[in-house]
Amino acid sequence: MAASVGRRYLRLLCGVAPWRSSLLSCENTAVSHFLPSLRKLPVRAFYTNARRVHTASARTLFLLRPLPLLLVTGGGYAGYRQYENYRERELEKLGLEIPPKLAGHWEVALYKSVPTRLLSRAWGRLNQVELPHWLRRPVYSLYIWTFGVNMKEAAVEDLHHYRNLSEFFRRKLKPQARPVCGLHSVISPSDGKILNFGQVKNCEVEQVKGVTYSLESFLGPRTSTDDVPFPPATPCGSFRNQLVTREGNELYHCVIYLAPGDYHCFHSPTDWTVSHRRHFPGSLMSVNPGMARWIKELFCHNERVVLTGDWKHGFFSLTAVGATNVGSIRIYFDQDLHTNSPRYSKGSYNDFSFVTHANKEGVPMRKGEHLGEFNLGSTIVLIFEAPKDFNFKLKAGQKIRFGEALGSL
Repeated sequence: MAASVGRRYLRLLCGVAPWRSSLLSCENTAVSHFLPSLRKLPVRAFYTNARRVHTASARTLFLLRPLPLLLVTGGGYAGYRQYENYRERELEKLGLEIPPKLAGHWEVALYKSVPTRLLSRAWGRLNQVELPHWLRRPVYSLYIWTFGVNMKEAAVEDLHHYRNLSEFFRRKLKPQARPVCGLHSVISPSDGKILNFGQVKNCEVEQVKGVTYSLESFLGPRTSTDDVPFPPATPCGSFRNQLVTREGNELYHCVIYLAPGDYHCFHSPTDWTVSHRRHFPGSLMSVNPGMARWIKELFCHNERVVLTGDWKHGFFSLTAVGATNVGSIRIYFDQDLHTNSPRYSKGSYNDFSFVTHANKEGVPMRKGEHLGEFNLGSTIVLIFEAPKDFNFKLKAGQKIRFGEALGSL
């Protein structure tokens, strides 16, 4: 095709030549001279008076176009979601109740296809990089300003003390900063925002108002061994009835969302004994309130660590739910736990029992005792049984701090 274009181009230049033989000789010599250079020309379009001739390869065009298309499409969709969330917040301020708009299956599948586990591992590595002494104050000050961190409560207020972001995220508080309420039987295990609370009905738990998830999918199926977290039940009993061990009791739940600026450690919410740990490797999608209203069973999709045991009224559980950039969930007394590890695949779970021949009960925890920590901030879900006269001292959407009362009899 290049030879044909070259010949036509030379005919236009040499069209006034009087002798045809000279024209042909000129044409053949020129074509043989210019063909190697013509093949090396950069990708572009050539115009003649007859038609447009493209020399760009289809492969090159394919490599150039998808990236800006993906950026524009993804950015536009993210902007639309932010606008929807802003509009919902404004309507809620006016006292109007907004019905939840749940994500479709394709939207959830598209979100889960993002390599959030790999990105969270990379973020974890970055957090552990030691910052130069001169850079610590400006980096931490920017984070404090962005998320409203109160450093006056920190055990160490000097920003130069924290060698990396990970140490800063896991900063401890002054002992007097969070007094533990002694009048109520259940306290908040962490700082955060109350997303939902109440009785568990029909084996469905509300992650936010109007959006539920399956209790069995969240905690996992009961097992039949002796050191199980869930007591045995009749085959016809519902999963909820398998957890309620005492007659007259009800099953309750409470969801607490930890924002990035909150204190990242969590504590024991009551006096209880931890007998079992179940780790669910999973996705690491965002768990902020906007996403919790949008994706049904969000907590069941995400990686989580379920601690189960007993308190004075029967079954008690605390679940730490992971999120984007929060692949690291640490339980202080569980050295075998490794979250967001590539050796674990999604859709599975692994169990560990703290009940042994030497220890028939498990790990005793006192109310307010240090239990674990997140790397950035996430969600804690409490599910427990209690008598019917148990009352929560909460309001949905309120801010709460570790040590404050959740409820009591």
